[in-house]
Amino acid sequence: MGRIRRMDHVSINVEDMDAAKEFFFALGMEPVGEAKVGGEMVGRIIGLAEPMSDVVFVRTPDGHSQIELVKHLACPDELGPHAPASNRLGLIHICFEVEGLQDLLADLRAKGYDTVGTVESFQGYLMCFLRGPEGIIVELDENTQS
Repeated sequence: MGRIRRMDHVSINVEDMDAAKEFFFALGMEPVGEAKVGGEMVGRIIGLAEPMSDVVFVRTPDGHSQIELVKHLACPDELGPHAPASNRLGLIHICFEVEGLQDLLADLRAKGYDTVGTVESFQGYLMCFLRGPEGIIVELDENTQS
């Protein structure tokens, strides 16, 4: 019987690849690789006719988690990016466990990023939501019990 072994990556569609890379690098993620992908076989897999995309993979410093940033060149989203509310149905945010949350936030704020709401302590974690480019939301959690 087949089963899930582990999560490999999360994919995020972006319009401004440079801004997206800058955001995730500011969070401490590391580059893995870049490629241009497309063609008939890719189109069959993702359900788009004649796709062509720039793809960038970044990973967490521990090497366990990756994000795939995708800029669709041939079939861009006509509605454009939006900033979803926290109660919007579907995938809303991804979460990273961090060390030194307040120091990281100071660095991120100096680069123009800010929290969605406030930084709060909850059940042994200091946590917040951070909005990046094109409506991307990440949760940052610091374990304050260890």
